[in-house]
Amino acid sequence: MTQLVWFRNDLRVADNAALTAACNHQEPVQACFIVSPGQWKEHDWSPARVKLVLEHANALSETLAKLGIPMTFIEADTFEESVTAMSRFCGQRSIRHVHFNEEYAVNERLRDKAVKAELDKAGIAVNKYRDQTVVPVGNILTQQNEPYSVFTPFSRSWRRWVDDNNPSVFPAPKAIGEPVRPETYTKFPRGFPEPPPALVNTGEDAAHNQLEKFLDERAGDYKDQRDFPAVNGTSIISPYLASGILSGRQCMIAAQQHDGIGASETGLATWTSEIAWRDFYINILYHYPRVSMNRAFKPDTEALVWNEPGEKFEAWKTGNTGIPIVDAAMRQLNQTGWMHNRLRMITAMFLTKNLFIDWRLGEAYFMSKLADGFLASNNGGWQWSASTGTDSAPYFRVFNPVTQSERFDPSGAFIKKYLPELARFDAKAIHQPGKKGVLPKGYPKPIVDLKESRKEAIAKFQALKKD
Repeated sequence: MTQLVWFRNDLRVADNAALTAACNHQEPVQACFIVSPGQWKEHDWSPARVKLVLEHANALSETLAKLGIPMTFIEADTFEESVTAMSRFCGQRSIRHVHFNEEYAVNERLRDKAVKAELDKAGIAVNKYRDQTVVPVGNILTQQNEPYSVFTPFSRSWRRWVDDNNPSVFPAPKAIGEPVRPETYTKFPRGFPEPPPALVNTGEDAAHNQLEKFLDERAGDYKDQRDFPAVNGTSIISPYLASGILSGRQCMIAAQQHDGIGASETGLATWTSEIAWRDFYINILYHYPRVSMNRAFKPDTEALVWNEPGEKFEAWKTGNTGIPIVDAAMRQLNQTGWMHNRLRMITAMFLTKNLFIDWRLGEAYFMSKLADGFLASNNGGWQWSASTGTDSAPYFRVFNPVTQSERFDPSGAFIKKYLPELARFDAKAIHQPGKKGVLPKGYPKPIVDLKESRKEAIAKFQALKKD
């Protein structure tokens, strides 16, 4: 009998529950990856992420081939077509067991349910694994056996589970046969614009090298440096995590192994908490399917009447709002497929509070540009900023982007990198270049009054509470 591993959002050989289980059967193993550009487009995947996923799928195919595991690329434009494609493939290859790691958004869960039903009819066993989080999804619950909707108590339970269970990683499987010729997928799907230059290097080894370099060189200062976009203070492993080239378990265990070896315990603890945040948002996606269906976590906020997007939304997207830190951040996103996390909060809150434009539009735009676009984290971050989500910022707490800029880009180094037209302004004037001087040609005046728009947003939330 032949075992099949269906790779999806887990493009790695090491620490892969589905692959490990398939190889433990002591039988021939095959692998497949389904290319679904129509579905990716519907889910607002960016060209950067499409490129990253296909390049890493090819790298995975090469690694598997050395282990004697052939990987086939299957074309199925949508999830609906994936059901038939998987059934046909299994029939053609005499597959008797299929292994895959679960995904938790609504469409993915419906796809997997339909595939299982189809394979059950053919007498093909389907084996699913909860491998996307450090703590298996659904294991962290309140004393009332309910899911957590606030991060802090979730994180306490998460850390207790980690301490009690001491999770470990699955080693990469050994070769199960002679090497085979790897299959590669060379077409870039139609309908996607030209992607920006690759943000990270390709392959599992590159991912681990980047993680180790961060832990060796910058993790100790992470707590103090992570909020400054002009400083190389973050790990930039999010693209690897988003597509499963690295697992959260691998990151957490690597951080634990560095603890006490000269690195700052505080810095490592702060970075590890980001892994807990990722687990938290994945659990929200699992327990509250509405958040992956364009709905707010807080149902009452569905009654908010957002402003029409129009020209102000276009100005935000293109980095032409007249607020330098917002514009520099959006140009970073558009040019590189990545944005510093502090800037994600600043730009999201500016869109949802100062412009009072629906968070769903911003969420979709980020996904359409980010190389690390990951539904659970992106949705969680946007709803946090918009005060519509779990554990969100109180509606009356609205970032002032100028104050944020002065605090986290004090010299204006980041702004100047992406807004060269402001290069002549000094560290004091660059955060509000039109306040006392003449704006350079082509750079706009602020499209909104920050103080007045903040008051208006708060008033709308207060009216919602009264209603």
